[in-house]
Amino acid sequence: MTTTGRRSALARVMVAGGGTGGHVLPTLPVIEALLAAGVEVRFVGGVGGLEEHLLAPLIAPSEGAAKVIYHGIAAGKLRRYFALANLIDCFRVPLGVWQAWRLIDRVRPDVVFSKGGFVSFPVVLGAWLRGVPIVAHESDLTPGLANRMAAPFVNSLCVNFDDHQARHRRVVVTGTPVRAQLRQGDRARGRQRLGIPDDKPLLLVVGGSLGATRLNEVVRAALEALLPSYAVAHVCGRGKVDATRNDTPGYTQLEYVDAGWGDIIAAADLVVSRAGAGALYEWLALGKPHLLVPLPKTASRGDQIENAAFAKARGWSLVIDEHTLTAVTLADSVAMLAAEASRIRRRLATFQTRDSVGLIIHELERAASS
Repeated sequence: MTTTGRRSALARVMVAGGGTGGHVLPTLPVIEALLAAGVEVRFVGGVGGLEEHLLAPLIAPSEGAAKVIYHGIAAGKLRRYFALANLIDCFRVPLGVWQAWRLIDRVRPDVVFSKGGFVSFPVVLGAWLRGVPIVAHESDLTPGLANRMAAPFVNSLCVNFDDHQARHRRVVVTGTPVRAQLRQGDRARGRQRLGIPDDKPLLLVVGGSLGATRLNEVVRAALEALLPSYAVAHVCGRGKVDATRNDTPGYTQLEYVDAGWGDIIAAADLVVSRAGAGALYEWLALGKPHLLVPLPKTASRGDQIENAAFAKARGWSLVIDEHTLTAVTLADSVAMLAAEASRIRRRLATFQTRDSVGLIIHELERAASS
């Protein structure tokens, strides 16, 4: 099956990923297409993890509709630094492999689709031990730790860009699936939801599930400089709303947005965002002029720095490093983004998107039949 609508040669697909939204949200269009083709879909994530919450609409859809069956397994986080939690997680990883190995024997999927994140590695290894083919997707320019560990067991690796630095026997450039609700957003509806007048530009700030705290602080410190020119919609993360700012005119705080997120993006004139690969790909695909604030190496493996440098070099993005991020430099960078917005839109109009869902499902079918 592809997005043309013919039925799939697949009967049952297992999807694995989690830890952050970027390891779950891109799987949703693929899952929806598989369900529409009559394919049974099982999702394997952490027990009570973020991924289960993000999948909730597909786990319990309307009566009579196809749904995803969710399985939670033990998931040990793969850290690159010393932490006492590593002592516990070193037992969770083999436990997760054993649980995945048993689950795969019971479910017997045709193929496993791994989106990465520490939850995915036990599933990949369990599938390989059972002889089940595996297709992985890596959004970043360089593979994350889970995908590097999984690489020897993977049949196909799907990536975002031609410039991806993966070394694998089969690399396929698919891009990242963008949810239909994002492509179908309505500007007027988004502005009405936020209560923004038509003549006021909207600055949308998105910190990401792991990178909100520092960015939140600087954005709030910069409001005095930003609000005379912009309405500011700030997606600050769960539990990170500043109640003292709730009555600030022109400033809207949102912990998390699901329904209507496409409308809010459509309403935005400019975007300030972390540089996670999933978010970056969405700004590129949707043609949104944006300022990237990549997570520093003290808080990540440096993948966001690589993503931001790649996009900046192609004229798609403006970038400000976190070590230079202050209220003043943020306001100055937003002003620069506004001045460069027309040029950036022209560059973004040349960005090539692909039928990511169709290409990924083709790889799933290919792997399952090989």
